[in-house]
Amino acid sequence: MDVIFTRRSVRRYKKQVVEQEKIEKLLKAGMQAPSAANQQPWEFIVVQKQENLDKLAGISAYSKMVADAPLAIVLVGNEDRMRLQLHWEQDMAAATQNILLEAAHLGLGAVWLGVAPIKERMDYISELYGLKKRLKPFCVISIGYPEEGQENKFVDRYDPDRVHNETY
Repeated sequence: MDVIFTRRSVRRYKKQVVEQEKIEKLLKAGMQAPSAANQQPWEFIVVQKQENLDKLAGISAYSKMVADAPLAIVLVGNEDRMRLQLHWEQDMAAATQNILLEAAHLGLGAVWLGVAPIKERMDYISELYGLKKRLKPFCVISIGYPEEGQENKFVDRYDPDRVHNETY
C-alpha cells in the first residue's frame, strides 16, 4: 500500500489525455468504497471537454486548475439511495479517497476540491449540470498526468505527539 504514503495533491498537469481504461478504473475504485448500510449513494459525472472543464473551474477561487486538467470527476450523492441521510458525506468521502489513491496508483495526479456543504458551490454544480433537487454535489476531483516536479512522492507526516493511547 505504498500509494497511501506517496499520494499528493497534484494541481498542475501535462497536456495529455487520460485513457478511457484508466477513467474506468478510477470509477470502479470509487464504487468499491465502504458505505453506511451499503447505500452507495454515489453518482459520477466525467468531464473531459475543454469548454466544460473551463465552466467547472468556476466553482471557487481554489478550483482554477480544473481548466488545465484533461479530466475532472464530479461526485454527486443521490438522495434516493440514502437510507441513512446523515452518513452520505462519509460515503462520498470514502469514494473520493479511493479515486485519489487509484489515480496515484495509475501514475496520475489528482486533487480533491470541496463542494459540499458550501451552498454556493453546491448550487453552482447543480445549475451547471441541471441536477434535480435529490442530487447533491459533493466534490470535484481534478485529474491528469502530473507536470514535472508535481509527481506523487513520499512526505513523512507521521507525528507521534498526535497519538493517544487509551485516553487523551
